[in-house]
Order: sequence, then C-alpha cells, then structure tokens
Amino acid sequence: MAKSKTKAGGWGALISSFHFLKRESFLKGNKTLFRMNQPRGFDCPGCAWPDPKDASVTEFCENGVKALTYETTSKRATPEFFARHQVSEMRAWDDFTLENTGRLTHPMAYHAETDRYEPIGWDEAFTRIAGHLRSLASPDEAIFYTSGRTSNEAAFLYQLLGRLYGTNNFPDCSNMCHESSGVGMRESLATGKGTVSLEDFGKADAIFIFGQNPGTNHPRMLTELEKASRRGARIVSFNPLREAGLLNFTHPQNAADMIFGRSTPISTHYYQPRIGGDLAAVRAMTKAVLERAESDPALLDRAFIACHTHGFEEYRRMVRETSWDLLVDQCGLTRKQIEEAAEVYCRADRVICCWAMGLTQHRHGVANVQEIVNLLLLRGNIGRPGAGPCPVRGHSNVQGDRTVGITEEPDEAFLVRLEKEFGFPAPRRHGYATVAAIKAMAAGRARFFLGMGGNFASATPDSKLTWEALQRCDMTVHVSTHLNRSHVVHGKAALILPCLGRSEADLQAAGRQSVTVEDSMSMVHASTGTNRPASEHLKSEPAIVAGIGRKLFPGGPVDWEALVADYDRIRERIEAVIPGFEDYNARIRQPGGFQLRNPAAHREWKTANGRANFVVNPLPDLTVAPGRLRLMTLRSHNQYNTTIYDSGDRYRGITGERRVIFLHPTDMQERGLTAKSSVTIRSHAGDRRERLASGFRPVPYDLPRGCAAAYYPETNVLVGIDEVAVKSLTPMSKYIEVTLEVEG
Repeated sequence: MAKSKTKAGGWGALISSFHFLKRESFLKGNKTLFRMNQPRGFDCPGCAWPDPKDASVTEFCENGVKALTYETTSKRATPEFFARHQVSEMRAWDDFTLENTGRLTHPMAYHAETDRYEPIGWDEAFTRIAGHLRSLASPDEAIFYTSGRTSNEAAFLYQLLGRLYGTNNFPDCSNMCHESSGVGMRESLATGKGTVSLEDFGKADAIFIFGQNPGTNHPRMLTELEKASRRGARIVSFNPLREAGLLNFTHPQNAADMIFGRSTPISTHYYQPRIGGDLAAVRAMTKAVLERAESDPALLDRAFIACHTHGFEEYRRMVRETSWDLLVDQCGLTRKQIEEAAEVYCRADRVICCWAMGLTQHRHGVANVQEIVNLLLLRGNIGRPGAGPCPVRGHSNVQGDRTVGITEEPDEAFLVRLEKEFGFPAPRRHGYATVAAIKAMAAGRARFFLGMGGNFASATPDSKLTWEALQRCDMTVHVSTHLNRSHVVHGKAALILPCLGRSEADLQAAGRQSVTVEDSMSMVHASTGTNRPASEHLKSEPAIVAGIGRKLFPGGPVDWEALVADYDRIRERIEAVIPGFEDYNARIRQPGGFQLRNPAAHREWKTANGRANFVVNPLPDLTVAPGRLRLMTLRSHNQYNTTIYDSGDRYRGITGERRVIFLHPTDMQERGLTAKSSVTIRSHAGDRRERLASGFRPVPYDLPRGCAAAYYPETNVLVGIDEVAVKSLTPMSKYIEVTLEVEG
C-alpha cells in the first residue's frame, strides 16, 4: 500500500512552497506573494476559490505559490532557444520539460522548411491571422477556444471578435469539466452557478463533499473546512480514494499548530463509493430521508416543496420504486453507511453540498448534479443562509468567461443586446463545443484554431485523435505564457503569441490597467499586476484580441484601439450588454468588488414553470465486463490542470514519477502484479478503436475493488471521443473501462 499522507498542509506544504520559490525566482516570487489575492493586488492565476472579506496578507496556498513561481520564473524561452531546437525534437519531450523552458518572450511563427519556430513581428502575426480567417469558405471553419484564466475584458473582446467574424464556435475548458453542473442546475434551478457565498460556509451545520479533492485542487477551501470543523459542523465526504485533504489539515500559517504538530480533522464521515456510484449513493440517501419522513413528516420542508418546487410526487414515487439492493450494489456502500449519512443530513438545519469533476465527468454527470439538487430541495436547503449547491470551479475565471459570452450556445437576449450595442448582425447558429470542435477539425470541417490560453492538446480527450485534428488545420494560433504541448502539435502554419501573466503590469495608452475575474461564488473583483513583464515584447490578452480585430475589420463597427487603450471602456460595453454589471467600473474599485445576483439564491426561479424542479433520472448501467476496471483520471499534487510543476505526489506517497496506476491490493494480486511490474492500460470505448497507454507502474492504494486511478494528461489518450456525458457532452474522464496488460 502506498504510504499516502493522512493530513494536508503542515510542514510539507511550507517546505514545498519554499522549494518552488527557490527553484524559480526567490526574491521576485516572495515579494509578489504578498500582493496575491489582496484588494489592490492581483488574483491568483490558479483556482477560483473566493477571497474572504477579511483576507490576511498571506491569503495564498501551496498551489498558489506554485502557480506564481511558474509565472515569475527567471527562465526564458527566447528566440535563441527555439533556434537550437527543432519542433520534431521538442515533440518528444514530456510536458514538464516543455513548460519548464520558462516564459515565452517573443511572438514566434513556425517555419516548415527548418522545422523551427522563428521570431515574427506582432503586426505581421496579426496580418497572417486575418489573412487565414479571410481565406476560409465559412466563418464556421474557425475555432475560437478559451481557457479559464482569461479575464472578463479579454473574453468579452474575444467573443465579440468571433461573432463579428460570423461564428459561435467558442469551445472552452468548461466543456471538459463543469459543463454537467451548468446543464444540470439550469434544468433544476435555471442557473448554472452555485447559490452559496463564502459567508454561508460559516453558517452551515453540515457540508457534504462529493467527488472533490480540495487538498490538491482548491487548498484555500481547507481553511473554511477547518473553521467549520472547529465550530462543530459535520463534514461528510464521498470519494473513491482516501485523500489527505479530506482527512486532516494543519494550516501552514498557524504557528502554534505547526510548532506542536496539531491538525484539525476535516471529515467527520468518509465514504468511498465505487467509481460511478455517486448517483446511487445520493439517491439512497434521499430514499432514507423519505422513509424516515413517513413517520416524522417534519423532516421534509413541506411548505417549501409546495410553494417553490415542481415534480416532487413523481420523484418520490421513483425513489420508492428503486430497491435498496440495487442502490447498495451500485454505489458500493453499505445500507448502514448510507443511513448514517442521511442521519447527518436530517439533523442539520442548513446544508451545503459541494462537488467537482468526480461527479461531472461521467456519462450520467448531469444526473449526478440533479440528484444533489433533489436532495437539497427535500428540506429547503436552497435560497437561505448556510445552505445550497456549490460546484467548486477549477480555473480562476472559467465562470466569468461564460458570464461575459464565451459559449457555443448564446441565448437570444444576449445576442440582441450585443447587436444593439455594436451595430452588427450576430450569428444565431450554435457553434462547436470542445468535443465537436475536435471532430470538426479531424474531418476537415474546421481549418483554423485560435486558443486563448490553455493547452488544448493536453487538456482534451482522445489525445491521438485530437493531435491529428490540430495537425490537419491550415493554421493554429496559441496565446500563451509558456511553451506547451499544443505548440509542438500544430497546424500547417502556426503562431505562438506570448502574453502578460496575471502578476505583471499591464500598461496601455491610459496607464496601468486592471482586469476583472469572477470566482466560484459569483464575486467579481479587480486584478492589478505590478511586476515588470518577463519581456518587453509581451502583449496583454485584450491587446492581442484587439490587434487581430484591427487587421480583420479595418474601418469596422468596433474601435479596437480605443477599447484596449483603457479597459474601463471595455467594462462600459460589458455593462451595456450583460445584466448585473451596472456601475461596473465603480463597483470593482470597492474592496472585494461585488457579487452578481443569482435569482435562485433568493428563491426566484426563472425556470419555464416558475419553480425549482425535482428531476427524475434513471440509474445508469455500470456493468463492466469480467476482468475490466473502472479508471478515473486525476491530478497529482504537483500539477494544476495540465501544468506539471514537478514529478511526484506528496499526499499519495509518489516520488519522482507520474506513470503510475493506483489499484486495490486484491486487484493487483489477482492479476499477478507487484509494485515492480510494468503494465499497458487498454481502454474499451464503444467505438472499439485501440487506445493504449504504456509503461505504468501499479501502486497499491486505498480505493474500492474494481476501481483504478491514474494521472492526466498521460491517460487522456484512453478517453474515447464519443464517451461523453448525456446532455452536457463532457468527456467521461472519471469513468474509463480498462484492462491491464503486463509488459516484458
């Protein structure tokens, strides 16, 4: 069994933070840290966890330190570096080696004859992009991809650029992670966002956490969980793996706890369902609650159900007709465990339910989310203090990008306001989400790809197919801070456009600029970088979009130069188009910014029937063929999304390697595997195409029988392009049927 940690934070987090500061740029990184997540500072380029109103001067976590040192590193990927290395050589490097080359310093263009990236002027780069776009037979042959780190201002200009061009092809990283949350909650509550605020965590009697690992993915959340635990709130965690951050936490900034080695227990209850079994587990909880309510009617908030909801009787009938045996068998928990969790729910007056990709990246991801909403509706746990649904987003502005128009399916009201503000006919035809965009490029229906941040080649499913799709494009363009896989898996023509980092000063004609971001709880606030840029040749993301716009639409309806000269002007246009942004410029200058109003948080239901909906979904078929395992992909503690900061995973006991597969000891024994074995993982998607990942070392771990886990992006190659969630089309990265083949 791997020697995984039983607590998060502590000296390990402190030592790790020091290591990364020392490795990259100690003086610059250390100084900059104290401006991160501060009212007049810049927003962490990592996760979207909100900042407290009484933020300390050390409002950062270990992962925030890694993200910052990655940005403030002294390493540079200069034109001289690219002159020394052909792209075919770099294509063979691993992801860490590629990104560890440092900050990009100049715009670069791929030269096919030399197989190298060579410097190009900004004006020429913009001219080439405009030329390629004009050469397309249809605007729908262009793909405009967006990463979740893109600011509101850049994202708004970006969607404006694409819609002026004539397409709604705006796939983004949401399609691959929380799309199931948005689709599920919109059907249930008419909102794609969580209804809670950070203050609600201080009022909740119980917090349920499903399919989420805050210790690695959202470490600042542990501070709120620690506070909740210390005041006596129940914290109930559902996760197939035993994760350190859900067990115990020592806050590295608490001197007394650090000195005396004390930690705070996080989960009062910890359950390990089989991979894919969360829907059955939550439905079993609702069954237990409904059965108890037969003898104790006060357990249900009947007034709330009668006045605010629709579909309760149909839902109750379905739950009654679902047998305990089926639910217990599918979720892998005992009836006693389920009734214990239901008891916690019933005893709590105010309940928050949190979740992340462990719930969304399944074929039944939308149903998972809706079942949690059903559970909350039973006792009126939506729209009041200390209660509600809380999808915990990953990247720092993935929610804000959607708010300002990054979507392949814009609603009519938005398009009408956009047309009125800018005086052009906006396209109505829905565009490509991420999976559809990959298929379109692979089939030759899309020939141009522009990525606003991110690492599309590494973040997406079915890696072999995705790479072939990108290489079929006439042109691929990436706005980036570092070299990554997407730059070496490129189209016939390719450009790398280097941009400013979140911590760097953005100087435009009107002076230093601020951008804005929206966190997981709908708080919008300013982010102002102050560091000297890594290179004098960098441009901001808004300036890059504006540069393309000037070349593509000379004399058009948008004065791109005026907008990018002063970002207040961009925000004025956002205010005119997007409801909720009234007095935008004034409100972001207030400490902490402002919260966008969520009607569901006030029990205002904008659904078609004017009520919150109980949604009935069938249980999925989780049958796997004999000998197969259910594999979930996950992050190591030394990575953020596709960015690999270093090898190893401190919390799971892994040192100096990434190609490992976590297995139950009995599953290893039955297959004749040891920790010295090497295996090839073979996935079994519905299309029966061969998908293999080789050279993986089995690691015994505490997870259910028949389940397995391994890191992405190394295992994205196993996710079939058609293996997606119903309705949301989110790739099924948390449920891959695999077999193992011993090598050598």
